[in-house]
Amino acid sequence: MKREKLTCEKARNISIVPTLGKLGYFPIRENEKEAWLLSPFRKETQASFKVSKQLNRWYDHGEGFGGNVIDLIIKLKGCNTKEALSFLSQDNSFSFHQQEESQPKKTKKEYEIIKTKKLENQALLDYLNYRCIDLEIAQQYCQEIYYLNKKKRYFAIAFQNDAKGYELRNKYYKGCIGSKAVTSIKNNNPKLVIFEGFLDFLSYKTLFKSESLQEDYIISNSVGMIKRIIPKIASYHTIYTYLDNDEPGEKAIAFLKQNHSAIFNCSSFYHQHNDLNEYLMQRVSQKESKSGRG
Repeated sequence: MKREKLTCEKARNISIVPTLGKLGYFPIRENEKEAWLLSPFRKETQASFKVSKQLNRWYDHGEGFGGNVIDLIIKLKGCNTKEALSFLSQDNSFSFHQQEESQPKKTKKEYEIIKTKKLENQALLDYLNYRCIDLEIAQQYCQEIYYLNKKKRYFAIAFQNDAKGYELRNKYYKGCIGSKAVTSIKNNNPKLVIFEGFLDFLSYKTLFKSESLQEDYIISNSVGMIKRIIPKIASYHTIYTYLDNDEPGEKAIAFLKQNHSAIFNCSSFYHQHNDLNEYLMQRVSQKESKSGRG
């Protein structure tokens, strides 16, 4: 019996998670709505590759791109669309994992913000102390937030982004509540400094607290959001970047340099460390060790 030709339309319905499993990539964590995996495109220790089961789409937060199952095979195999369809049609069992066709459901917002207030919760302050962040600086730029997620109550350090969402952090959790966006802090300065995460921004402000710096700042809140800041940087004469010393960080720097002629990469300042906060923590630890010996 002749096998029916697999079209792009039919292929897009093939479920991504089982497809990845057949290729040897399995979720690190998973629920009924989404799955997180270590990126199949590079080596990493924290899962940055997300699959939305409801949309049947994938997104690599480390690289800042995503797509459907055809795009996935093209990227993984380095092939064209025709070759990707051929690959997906080779194994009949792919057809048994097709995404169920259903009308999109209106999903209820699973979280509810109870309150935000001045950052003073001792557990959160202890976490900031552990990360060697100056508490006065943290209180200037952050709040503490109390919220419900799936009817469970949580609290965290909250750093607001430009879409009025919050980047969240505590000892056990790193995430976002509300819309994901970059954070812009403007002081009408021609100099701009760019960071990947808000802990790196707070580390920078801690390291140079005595200088009372008042540049403009952009915190991307994810290396995958770097592309979104391009319209925001055009008017600046000088731009300094403090991104992570890893492959996504290097690619982000290269991308920024393609789009602006005055990008200065400051990662050599902490070249032996993954990021600026790690550098700050070691520097404080070394000072304390010398003080103890003295």
